[in-house]
Amino acid sequence: MSCSKPDILWSPHHPDRYVICDSELGLYRIGPVSGAESKAGTLPLSDETAATLLAINSDTPYMKCVAWYPKHEPECLLAVGQANGRVVLTSLGQSHNSACKELVGKEFVPKHARQCNTLAWNPVDSNLLAAGLDKHRADFSVLIWDISSKYSPEASVATAEKIRLSSLDLDSSTVVTKPLYELGQNDACLSLCWLLRDPKLLLAGMHRNLAIFDLRNTSQKTFVNTKAIQGVTVDPHFQDRVASFFEGQVAIWDLRKFEKPVLTLTEQPKPLTKVAWCPTRTGLLATLTRDSNIIRLYDMQHAPTPIGDETEPTIIERSVQPCDTQIGSFAWHPSSQNRMVVVSAANRAMTDFTVFERISLAWSSTTSLMWACGRYLYECAEDGAAGMEADIATKMRQRAQSRYGHDTGQVWRNHLLAGGSDPQLKSLWYDLSYILPLLHMKQCAEDLELKLQGNKQSVVYSGIKNIVKTSSGTTESRRCWSGSERQADVPRFHSEERGLALRLCGWTGRGSDQDVEPLLRTLEQEHEWERAAAVALFNMDIRRAIQILNKGATADKGDLNLNVVAMALSGYTDEKASLWREMCSSLRLQLQNPYLCVMFAFLTSEPGAYDGVLNESSVAVRDRVAFACMFLNDTQLPRYIDKLSGEMKEAGNLEGLLLTGLTKDGVDLMESYVDRTGDVQTASFCMLKGSTGEVLKDPRVQCWIENYRNLLDAWRFWHKRAEFDIHRGKLDPSSKPLAQVFVSCNFCGKSISYSCAAIPHQGRGFSQYGVSGSPTKSKVTSCPGCRKPLPRCALCLMNMGTPVSNSPGPSKSEEKMDLTRENKLAQFNNWFTWCHNCRHGGHAGHILSWFRDHSECPVSACTCKCMQLDTTGNLVPSDSS
Repeated sequence: MSCSKPDILWSPHHPDRYVICDSELGLYRIGPVSGAESKAGTLPLSDETAATLLAINSDTPYMKCVAWYPKHEPECLLAVGQANGRVVLTSLGQSHNSACKELVGKEFVPKHARQCNTLAWNPVDSNLLAAGLDKHRADFSVLIWDISSKYSPEASVATAEKIRLSSLDLDSSTVVTKPLYELGQNDACLSLCWLLRDPKLLLAGMHRNLAIFDLRNTSQKTFVNTKAIQGVTVDPHFQDRVASFFEGQVAIWDLRKFEKPVLTLTEQPKPLTKVAWCPTRTGLLATLTRDSNIIRLYDMQHAPTPIGDETEPTIIERSVQPCDTQIGSFAWHPSSQNRMVVVSAANRAMTDFTVFERISLAWSSTTSLMWACGRYLYECAEDGAAGMEADIATKMRQRAQSRYGHDTGQVWRNHLLAGGSDPQLKSLWYDLSYILPLLHMKQCAEDLELKLQGNKQSVVYSGIKNIVKTSSGTTESRRCWSGSERQADVPRFHSEERGLALRLCGWTGRGSDQDVEPLLRTLEQEHEWERAAAVALFNMDIRRAIQILNKGATADKGDLNLNVVAMALSGYTDEKASLWREMCSSLRLQLQNPYLCVMFAFLTSEPGAYDGVLNESSVAVRDRVAFACMFLNDTQLPRYIDKLSGEMKEAGNLEGLLLTGLTKDGVDLMESYVDRTGDVQTASFCMLKGSTGEVLKDPRVQCWIENYRNLLDAWRFWHKRAEFDIHRGKLDPSSKPLAQVFVSCNFCGKSISYSCAAIPHQGRGFSQYGVSGSPTKSKVTSCPGCRKPLPRCALCLMNMGTPVSNSPGPSKSEEKMDLTRENKLAQFNNWFTWCHNCRHGGHAGHILSWFRDHSECPVSACTCKCMQLDTTGNLVPSDSS
């Protein structure tokens, strides 16, 4: 360390004291601001801390490096390396005992004067002090002094002359000229450090290599050629990891693999001045470049194991700026976590600075938020209930608990299980509950035999988009307004395909296309007065529309303004130049309800130009499609359906499945929906409910299904995941997994399942109870192939395959019961269970009961901790209740 560059040394004994090494030595004590405000010599370090000057030592000029004595006694003993190579022991004005007085002022003088570059105290044998010097011909550059040795009476005249000419007025008896060890001949030493794993090993940064000297055999050394020889320092947490630097690069070494650096860190173009490991944080290295106001931090995230040639540790790099001025030096606090003191290069101002840890956030599968900061782990309190309810993961978890998607009898109820507030889910499950059964009817199956490919199509909903493309035999008619003999000037179009589309939209039943009365009564029961009035009007029944509006105005919580709308409808006239038409055209946009708006748009539009109705996005898709099927010709209808399908796919609107069907276009639409909402649950059930095998093989569909299965496992809903797999197997037989695990005989290797037994008679080894738990089959207690007995249960000592002891035999009433799937399957308590480590086992029910109270294997003399080997053995399913 040169005089022009200050450095900082923390006391190895007192966590609140440090020394600033410059042209002189200054001892400071750091403390809170409140306790240091009134004292002289106080320097503010931060908003909370300040430094108080305790002592100054200016008796050792030409300082190049300083090292603090590592032991508690003497307390403030420092070694100072000078420009002429001498090492002087000094203190900082503290009271000393006799041992300290003998050491203070002692000098260690090399044979030839040259600069002392570095000093290092042995951390175990504190009498040893290593000094690194510049090169001097054939002399040694690494000298290890024993500070307890006496002066050399054989000091040469030249040495005595140098002592007399020295600026220090000390007695010659305090000079030691004979080092204990001399190492590194004909070379220069720029840095030193003792290895923590062995106090006899010294790591030195020589002129051309890094060398490890063993004091037990000084004639040999381990070295590696490198330029990174400055600032060698050992990681206090990993004793085999060392850092050194050269110019703008930092080299990280593993002493167990010392051939080359395990990692090289490239710094800024300017040379480095200091590197230091954090003493309180594992793997955190701080570096400082010349003329810089930032400190770079390298967080090394890997275990202290030997690193291969082809692997590198993970490094997280960041920078901190303790102050605005250029930094002269820094030092980590020895005990406070991530704390350092920084001294500026210009005005020697000091800053107390804490390096805040990176905060790592983690969401659990149950939407719990946790984060780690330093050595602490924090968990977020569940405050924002409204925000948590809006999260899709929370919604899917709640739906899974309510068996969302599993109800095959009343599919439309799934939207109620989802909360009933999402109109898109309501439309989706209405379509799946109404359309698919409709398609399975014979009449609708005949209607779907369209001329798409010249053959009969599978009874799978292919969408109104495909239906209207094949429309043929369209006829045009003009109906009179209901209750009037006057013929309306509104053409309507009819065909079998349009009639099927109206039924799929729910406007008509299987009878006449004119039968909309059931829909109107349903809408009235649901108090959807405006929509019911619009449907009646579109079916040319203006009198029924007025009646519905009047009824809605007088109903409980009805809107009295509906009477005004009914009055406006009653004045309808088809004269193009009438005042009624002019006023309705200009004022209809002021109506808040979209269905009231499209009613007047229909009455004031020219035939075939119904953009005011068809482009109203607030009107349900099924109503707009039904309107288009009635009033658009064969040229306009496919064009509009294609346009609307594209809009639905782009927006991910589930109402668009009415148009696309459960086809590839439907998968595209569902993909947009999942991208927008993340609802893989609805996507999985929807695709399984009515898609073909080809669609289910789509990678996107398989991805949604697998992600939903993984979610159920992450929530520990293992029972519900198993139910989903069963449900999936029923709807998609190709997804049923093949048998992967077989219980085979240890003698002949054949399967011992009853279905594989080729023995037609009941002989030895068969009991009266079936292998599946039913009284109609025999339970196997021996191999069906070789007739050798099966292993015995380690607890009940009965052959596997016999009934568990706590399972009573079937009663007569049970024998008369129909054999359901549950009765046919063997109960889990009877299953074969064994440890993969010790190979001991028995009935599953017995083994689970044993390990509730024990940790070791139930077999005598076996010390295997079977249950502890199972990572999921102590986990309880969240859906077990």
